[in-house]
Amino acid sequence: MASNLFARYIWLVDVIKRHRQGITFKRINELWKQCGLSYGETDDLPLRTFHNHIAAITDMFGIDIECDKKHEFRYYIGNPEKLENDSLRTWLIESYATLNQVRADEKLEGRIIFEDIPSGHEWLTTIADAMRNNQVLTVTHQGYEKPEPSTFDIEPYCLKVFNRRWYVLARSPYYSERNKKKGIEPEDVYLLYALDRLHDVEPTVKTFKMKRGFCIDKYFEGCYGVITEKDKKIERIVLKAWYPHCAYMESLPLHPSQRVIARDDESITFELYVRPTFDFYQALLAQTDMMEVLEPSDVRKEMKRFTENMLNHYKND
Repeated sequence: MASNLFARYIWLVDVIKRHRQGITFKRINELWKQCGLSYGETDDLPLRTFHNHIAAITDMFGIDIECDKKHEFRYYIGNPEKLENDSLRTWLIESYATLNQVRADEKLEGRIIFEDIPSGHEWLTTIADAMRNNQVLTVTHQGYEKPEPSTFDIEPYCLKVFNRRWYVLARSPYYSERNKKKGIEPEDVYLLYALDRLHDVEPTVKTFKMKRGFCIDKYFEGCYGVITEKDKKIERIVLKAWYPHCAYMESLPLHPSQRVIARDDESITFELYVRPTFDFYQALLAQTDMMEVLEPSDVRKEMKRFTENMLNHYKND
């Protein structure tokens, strides 16, 4: 029953979110009768149950559903910033809403393909619990370049998914203490670990306090993905892409800072502000010959070096 209620809450948030001009209870009830989540109860959604769901959604997700009594008693999300500024909350709601639809409609079974994240799932709950309780974890990790795994403690700060892989950003007690003793700045050392490179994760009885003022968004500011390289400054990158690929880039930006600065019948020119790290260059190379870096010169030269190296691989053919 609890899972059924959760599915209903997600469905209701998703329906109201998709109706940006608001939606009446009558229309919500019509959609309810079509969605397949009544589970054998009455066809209609009782008004009392509807209001109970609204209260539960506020408690569970912090999302306020309000009623505009001046315009046909339309219901709308009163604090849309809760979704606009929280990618995790939005992702969870949209993903579960899709799952709801698949479960409720047998006609869709086998007709929706999800992108799989190959591994690392088994550690997600343990790490999330440790984050919630500020609990130190003992992990056994083996990097690709390491012949043997090593075991050490981490203080988990956040989880991040990028390119079908889960990562945990953690403060390293060992390296942070070493820097403190040697007077090395910065004193606190944060490292990123791919969950699929973890052999084991065990909670400890030790706890930690997150660094006061630490901001996840600030830590990854200007980053394309998971490579931070703080020694690389954030640069203004200007890209030119040709039709039809530029339309794809416009609809699916490479980075949140991307915006259009010029367009004509053949191309669109974009600017974005990022640190030109290795994973960013990989994203640019994925655009193949449908995009060109115009500025700055150092990024343009690096792209030229990459493409010349690629060409050398095929010279003998």
